[in-house]
Amino acid sequence: MRIGVPKETKNHEYRIGLTPSSVRQLVDLGHEIWVEADAGLAIGYNNDDFIQAGARIVDTDQAFSTPLVVKVKEPQLTECEQLSAEQVLFCYLHLATAKSQANELLHRGVTAIAYETVTDASGRLPLLAPMSEVAGRLSVQAGATALQVTNGGRGTLLGGVPGVAPAKVTILGGGIAGTNAAQMAIGLHAEVTVIDQSTDRLRALAKEFSGRIKVLMATPDTIANSAFESDLIIGAVLVPGASTPKLIRRDQLRDMLPGAVLVDIAIDQGGTFESSRPTTHDTPTFIEDGIVHYCVTNMPGAVARTATQALNNVTLPYVARLAERGWRRALSNDLGFAQGLNISAGEIRHPAVAEALA
Repeated sequence: MRIGVPKETKNHEYRIGLTPSSVRQLVDLGHEIWVEADAGLAIGYNNDDFIQAGARIVDTDQAFSTPLVVKVKEPQLTECEQLSAEQVLFCYLHLATAKSQANELLHRGVTAIAYETVTDASGRLPLLAPMSEVAGRLSVQAGATALQVTNGGRGTLLGGVPGVAPAKVTILGGGIAGTNAAQMAIGLHAEVTVIDQSTDRLRALAKEFSGRIKVLMATPDTIANSAFESDLIIGAVLVPGASTPKLIRRDQLRDMLPGAVLVDIAIDQGGTFESSRPTTHDTPTFIEDGIVHYCVTNMPGAVARTATQALNNVTLPYVARLAERGWRRALSNDLGFAQGLNISAGEIRHPAVAEALA
């Protein structure tokens, strides 16, 4: 099969759908790979790297003309217009909060399979996991930077110093992103609280961190009380395919510590905080009611080389299956892979996405 790999166009998005190593493996399987010129240049993969791996270097239109298009981020509207009913799109989609993109893909009749709703045999999200790891770790770096007075923050050092208390960090959600955020915050010697609605997950976190964090059951009171005394609050809640529940209301901002920071990892799915709105790497934060908000929609794009390699580690087997079997047979043989189908033949196929867009 011919597979197209376009250059990403979202603000400061430097990841790429396939690395030269992935291209080489697919070429060895007999597939033809068309990579848009300079698609990986920003992260150290030049056109010659892809040519040596067996790819053909093409222009934008050609990269979007192939039967299978492999991207990283959701297509921008101008990119949606380049797709047709004969094509399969495989990438992150996050359609629950992207009605315009969803409508355009529906209109085009394209078959769209989303990384973020593919599941494995245990019901986990294998194609979202590595980016959740990256975003979770980055969230603490971003929060620590935003806490600096020069960026509008409280001027609090996460780890404190001898004689001065460390910052208090609250993490909403104890999944992969939240766990990785906790690891980083602990490493910087912050005082960490993780809040989750699963008692099993709280027990696992308590065991994993051996008492180095506080774990609390998610209730409106525990969330509010922890947020009101925290320097940094990280929103790491995920409902696959659906919009994220708003756990902190806008009117609660006035009760928080002046200059506290909210980092919203879940902004792609609508955000954990009612006051969140998407930001970019160019202008990553805004201040509302004295609270700094960091809501970048493609956080892993800041460390695009690491993120691309981590993503390819998990997506390549799925790309190979689509190319070898075609999307219908590939999905029919794997119910978890079938959960990735968001749109086909002009209809929304994922229940959570359909409910979010209703």
